[in-house]
Amino acid sequence: MRELVKGIGVAAFLLFAVACARAGPVKLVTFEYPPYEYWNGTQADGIVVRIVTEAFGKLGRSVSIQVLPWKRALHLVKTGEADAIFTAFKTDEREQFLDYSTVVLMPQVVSVWTRKDAEIGFNGSMESLAWTDIGLVEGISYGPVVDAAIKARQLKSLDYVPESSSNIRQLLGGRVDAVIMNRYGAMHHLNQLNALPDVVELQPEISSVPSYIAYSKKGGSAELRDAIDDVLQRMIASGEYKAIIDAYFRE
Repeated sequence: MRELVKGIGVAAFLLFAVACARAGPVKLVTFEYPPYEYWNGTQADGIVVRIVTEAFGKLGRSVSIQVLPWKRALHLVKTGEADAIFTAFKTDEREQFLDYSTVVLMPQVVSVWTRKDAEIGFNGSMESLAWTDIGLVEGISYGPVVDAAIKARQLKSLDYVPESSSNIRQLLGGRVDAVIMNRYGAMHHLNQLNALPDVVELQPEISSVPSYIAYSKKGGSAELRDAIDDVLQRMIASGEYKAIIDAYFRE
């Protein structure tokens, strides 16, 4: 009986994949957030772009990916002009118009970065950063710990910029004392500027926040969401997911 149920599930998945192959490209939006997703001058690229493109490709679906300012990307998926957005943190506000995948697309470690010559008494609490000049990216969710501190105005001096590369330049130029950023994202920008030796990641990390593909509720894409979740689970279990990440950093 179990084998029969499993067989029916596989058959249903294959039928859905065939139907997907006959449909047009899935319209995806994201934002400039290297090394996960960014515009390389001719097309979208990055760790997550490659994972997502491969996952949809296994269903026979092509994708069109726009790299936009985050607020613009959110607006397009909210109105249904885009089918899905990535990599999105889950918030109560966004769940009003986004249908999140159940499989985590990319866990993101959020931490505090500062210059080695700075003296910041960070102990893991947001209160210890209350009077620190902190750089952030406009419109980005940093997960529940940081978002709650911002909303409660525990952080008194915040400097917002439109993208993460500007945030790192602000830090290196001494215009802010610290930035809160994703670990791989910070390392990516610092490596590009040959500045990793000049900066330190403060411990402990603030959090490890799951990020997702989130689908527009205007599109009625529950079947597509479930099918992509299934593909992602298979890619993770087989090692293909990690292989894509490893190949990216070997380039």
